[in-house]
Amino acid sequence: MKAKRALQYIDKFESYVCQALLSFFVVILFLQIALRICFDYVLPWSEEISRFSFVWFVFFGAAYAARLAAHNRVTIQFKLFPPLVGNICMFITDIIWIGFNLVMIQKSVEVIIDLMEFPYISPSLGWSMAYVYWIFPISFSLMTIRIIQVNIMKYWLKIEIKDVDKIDPDDIQPLTESR
Repeated sequence: MKAKRALQYIDKFESYVCQALLSFFVVILFLQIALRICFDYVLPWSEEISRFSFVWFVFFGAAYAARLAAHNRVTIQFKLFPPLVGNICMFITDIIWIGFNLVMIQKSVEVIIDLMEFPYISPSLGWSMAYVYWIFPISFSLMTIRIIQVNIMKYWLKIEIKDVDKIDPDDIQPLTESR
């Protein structure tokens, strides 16, 4: 039971990171607005850190969407084919997507190496942008892992991946319940 719950938490890692980042940048932006309106005071670093956390939020959200098989992509043409042909086409597009992710991982690591050799410092926080750019190889690696995971679940383990657009919100179980 504990192992299953631990796996559920690991499986929802991106969701938890997204929730934390979203909460963080909303609080920072609220604080910035409240201080500006009420006290005529501006936190010089608040805009920059909220922007960085928003970018990290978006890229972790993309990895989470890959886990849910919920990425925006055109799939209507695959539904016109017989199920076997549609599944083969979806699998081929996932292979192409993984190839794209691998190129993005390689190129983003190259950029990070360049930023370490020739540092670019953020103006307000004084952070090396190399650290901020780590989100790219992290998120594209997580996306690749999640795409592979979804394909294993779908084609090897024969687990039905439900379309997130067609799930009734009342059917979503809280995390505390075992599935």
